[in-house]
Amino acid sequence: MKTVLVVDDEPKIVQLARDYLEHAGFAVTSASDGKEALAAFRRSVPDLIVLDLGLPLVDGLDVARTIRKTSNVPIVMLTGRGDESDRVAGLELGADDYVTKPFSPKELVARVRAVLRRAEVAASPAEVIRAGDVTLDVPRMSVRVKERAIEEFTPTEFQLLVALARAPGRVFTRAQLLDAVHGVAFESYERAIDAHVKNIRRKLEPDPRAPRYLLTVHGVGYRFADER
Repeated sequence: MKTVLVVDDEPKIVQLARDYLEHAGFAVTSASDGKEALAAFRRSVPDLIVLDLGLPLVDGLDVARTIRKTSNVPIVMLTGRGDESDRVAGLELGADDYVTKPFSPKELVARVRAVLRRAEVAASPAEVIRAGDVTLDVPRMSVRVKERAIEEFTPTEFQLLVALARAPGRVFTRAQLLDAVHGVAFESYERAIDAHVKNIRRKLEPDPRAPRYLLTVHGVGYRFADER
């Protein structure tokens, strides 16, 4: 049974999420502020965190930043904030997805399941993808550039990289990449993909400001460099 840590300072939100997640077969723990969230994370090591951005004591963005220093546990953000920059900031910190308040609890469950499916890539058949200098070991979620091992990617970042590297030279629109990582059609905004690509480049590229592998196709989307 997978364990989900739900972090929100509104008891009704926590109870609603708990009811639907437990009904879907998850074990649920909870925290009501940022300090409690970090303590609960260290204590229980959950399989996924549902994290509100607007937390007392320690802001949700700071919680995500602290967790990402030591762990790539999947994170789904909850936010009632209208400013898109907050959600993009969360994604750039390494969150995997987001749900905006007020939200459908069924949508939250669906997103949790989708993110966990990406994290369970190790259960898929053995596959090694080679695209020029880059080698992706899919079951191990590991990446090498020539002989250099790259730091770990979050499940969403790795799934995006796999989708692009499987077809070097092919141009993917942001909508196609959103579909590739979610597995189902969700309304989302395309800047989410830009945030994930920024993180991938920071980890993968020798110089993220002059990408060699993950290239932008202006006005369309992204492609993985072919070998020519």
